[in-house]
Amino acid sequence: MIVGTQETLRIAVVGLGIGSHHIEILLQHPRVRIEAICDADPERLNAVGTRFGIDRRFSEYERILESTSIDALVLAVPNHLHAEMSIAALEAGKHVLCEKPMAATLEDARRLQEFSATVEPILMINFSFRYHHLSRMLKEQIEAGVLGPIYYGRSVWHRRFGFPGFGGWFGTRSSSGGGPMIDLGVHRLDLALWLMDFPEPESINAATYNHLATEFAADQARSFDVEDFATGMIRFTNGATLAVEASWAANIREREFMETRLLGTRGGLVQRNLNGEYRFEAEIYAREKNNLITKHLDGTVYPVPPSLHEFVDTILDGRRPDASPEQGLVVQRILDGFYRSAESGRTVYFSEDRELRSV
Repeated sequence: MIVGTQETLRIAVVGLGIGSHHIEILLQHPRVRIEAICDADPERLNAVGTRFGIDRRFSEYERILESTSIDALVLAVPNHLHAEMSIAALEAGKHVLCEKPMAATLEDARRLQEFSATVEPILMINFSFRYHHLSRMLKEQIEAGVLGPIYYGRSVWHRRFGFPGFGGWFGTRSSSGGGPMIDLGVHRLDLALWLMDFPEPESINAATYNHLATEFAADQARSFDVEDFATGMIRFTNGATLAVEASWAANIREREFMETRLLGTRGGLVQRNLNGEYRFEAEIYAREKNNLITKHLDGTVYPVPPSLHEFVDTILDGRRPDASPEQGLVVQRILDGFYRSAESGRTVYFSEDRELRSV
């Protein structure tokens, strides 16, 4: 059920890899109490519990669902567990913040979305790049009509060399669902779709590569069966197109390169990281009375809560989440089409019954 009048949200964090970072952010919220943590690795479980002074520590996820003193779960587990654990938590009456992507497969994502629509607890997908202050400012510029209708975009996240736990579940298709496109590209895909107001996808043409990872995996004697580089073009029913790229390994200058660029009939925008770091800038480009205008957005006085705080506020204020299961499913449909196209070498189309076909 939506809390609405409760003063403190009691949260359990499941999965203490990125989940330990989530705890840091959650503890900065004045209305949060970390009630419990859960991880299958006892050493990590105890280390995180000691670090943050959390006494209730579980190695079995099911025990958390039985607790009446927990209101919500933050799930930071491997992708193939997202749907299964989210459904179980929602069924137990717990609110859920599920890490991106919504699931490892389209089938699981659809099952999760359909189940979430039948229960009162909320499900929010952790599309965190929407909640950067510059992202919010760009959204306001678009809604004010500064860009006009958007007809083209390019949204990318490349790493020169940065595999997340090489040899682990990230590089195993059955656990992850894919490589950097479903890990990094999903963030830039969601950000672009959100700025574009989620146009309906019509077709996808994509390709994946793993030249660098295959060589590295052989040298390290590690298993790896996903891509290390992905690229694709999405066409929407309104005629707009969006190019999306993602890599864990690419021969580029920057350690990390993130950029989302949108072009409209009246103006354009860009949001990009600086110096290979997680610092960003954003600009608007337009023409006024035959003058070319560049507007640099200064977001230093524009407070925007991070996605984890938005999850808390959504519940305590009795609202529905912005990053909804329905939008999560749209992102998953595109990811699914992306990999189908790359595997078949063909353009994949969305038919009228919203399923995918390739020709």
